[in-house]
Amino acid sequence: MYSAHFGLREAPFGITPDTSFFFTSPHSQEALNTLLVATRNGEGFIKITGEVGTGKTLLCRKFMATLGEGFVTAYIPNPYLEPRTLMLALADELGIALEKDVDQHQLLKSINLRLLQLAGQGKRVLLCLDEAQAIPIESLEALRLLTNLETEKRKLLQIVLFGQPELNRHLQRDSIRQLAQRITFHYHLGPLSRDDLDYYIAHRLRVAGFTGARLFSRGAVATLFSASGGIPRLVNILAHKALMLCYGEGRQQVGRGHVRMAARDTLSCRRPRWPWLAGIGLLIAACGLTWALSK
Repeated sequence: MYSAHFGLREAPFGITPDTSFFFTSPHSQEALNTLLVATRNGEGFIKITGEVGTGKTLLCRKFMATLGEGFVTAYIPNPYLEPRTLMLALADELGIALEKDVDQHQLLKSINLRLLQLAGQGKRVLLCLDEAQAIPIESLEALRLLTNLETEKRKLLQIVLFGQPELNRHLQRDSIRQLAQRITFHYHLGPLSRDDLDYYIAHRLRVAGFTGARLFSRGAVATLFSASGGIPRLVNILAHKALMLCYGEGRQQVGRGHVRMAARDTLSCRRPRWPWLAGIGLLIAACGLTWALSK
């Protein structure tokens, strides 16, 4: 909608996990370094936690893209699965052909043989589980048993759990304390700082093709931080709406007022009391009507 107006090749603030927009803030870089060090050391379990919208899925995809040819990765985005279904999903990710009614013994045997085959080729196998706070307790225990598969030298399977802080509460249960003890590397992904946010905005605009001067005023960035708390997903939502408003008014720089109006239209953000502001939907509708009448 507004790309040509601002000289952009693409929308800079999408909420899909596009690794080309990965921003190396201190938090995200430390988390990525933790993942790379732990996997290359052959650790069985690794855990990354963070609040909703802090970029765990984007980090996961960037991490898998960074590993290189020595790793085979399996990715399960929705692990709310009972143990057998989770094992079937892993088998599918590893390209294992199974009989339609394969029993549990043959399923585990097939996974083990495939892991041994890949190890013989010098490959390390890594299973990444997104939204790991949703994994049933029984399935977490099944994962622990899978990490018992090993050669004399190293584990045949490494597992990375990406989840919200609720995952930590699950791991405190006595029934899976053996799994919790095996997590030797972990990192909590926090929000962006005020200074990081300024660089984050500039980074995404640059990747999207922006070559002009400052597109978001300093006041706009300060208001973005106040309204979003530095949560990247909220920053993206607010910045996108603010750009729409700025475009609708025919302006070339996003101001504090645009972000305030975007915040009022976003239920999940921190919403300061600005009762005098109209809703963004009404303004967009008005801009659309004005544009239509001018045609």
